[in-house]
Amino acid sequence: MEIQKERRKHVWGHRLLKERYLWLMALPGIVYFLIYKYIPMLGIVIAFQKYIPSKGFLKSDWVGLDNFQHIFDSPEIGRYFMNTVIISFYQIVFAFTVPILIAILLNELKFEFFKKIVQTLLYLPHFLSWVVVAGIFYLLFQSDGQVNHLLMSWGLDPINILSNEHNFRGMLVLQVIWKESGWGTIIYLAALTGIDPELYEAAKIDGAGRLRQIYHVTLPGIRSTIILLFILRLGTVLDVGFEQVYLMLNSNVSEVGEVLDTYVYRMGVVNGNFSFTTAVGLLKGIVGMILIVTANKLARSFGEKGVY
Repeated sequence: MEIQKERRKHVWGHRLLKERYLWLMALPGIVYFLIYKYIPMLGIVIAFQKYIPSKGFLKSDWVGLDNFQHIFDSPEIGRYFMNTVIISFYQIVFAFTVPILIAILLNELKFEFFKKIVQTLLYLPHFLSWVVVAGIFYLLFQSDGQVNHLLMSWGLDPINILSNEHNFRGMLVLQVIWKESGWGTIIYLAALTGIDPELYEAAKIDGAGRLRQIYHVTLPGIRSTIILLFILRLGTVLDVGFEQVYLMLNSNVSEVGEVLDTYVYRMGVVNGNFSFTTAVGLLKGIVGMILIVTANKLARSFGEKGVY
């Protein structure tokens, strides 16, 4: 046994020495996740306390599962939960699929120069903050904004998007599509480059047109990438983007626009109920983990690799 342990130590030591430059490159990322992701998880303990900042973690009173009971007893939490799920569902159905369609369309372009221009224009909105995006939408769609001026110049009635609860969720999804779809195509375009060109040639010989080639060659070629990203997206199904929703929210649309993230901000940061909001965040994490594990098992049962 001692000899085997020594051999294992020698193998691990040799491997670390051999891969030292790779570990050195990974070190900044490891430090980042340790400092900003893993160490803060120790704060989860306040979900089981009546946390008072002046007392700290060690001296705050322990209340067990009372904060979680308060979540299920809260008359408002159900509405915020449903708003979050509905908006997230819209984002998965539309905002998740649009990058796939854009990547396929870009892959069909034959003129490389034009393709690069289109890609650059599609990537640019990703680098705008949500504050800038919200400002643009307010300037365009407010009651006396540019869009309504244009409609009235054409003899049409003005539209109310920002304060109309029937349009609010759709507007949020459109914002995500405009801002993130171009950036989301990067992974799919990389996956498309891994498809063997001979498969397209074989499809042509069999008489397949462009649509048939996309359906029988392109989509199966990136199926594993789509499934992988879909599983990861399910992990954040209860995160719909605090900054975006908070900036666009107003009293007229709060019934359909208030989500868990804005509720946590209002209860935690504004009202100082840190224990309750931590419990909400912990439940969100648990739901995300359950969805990822379930979706990963389903993917593997259908022969896909999944996340792990």
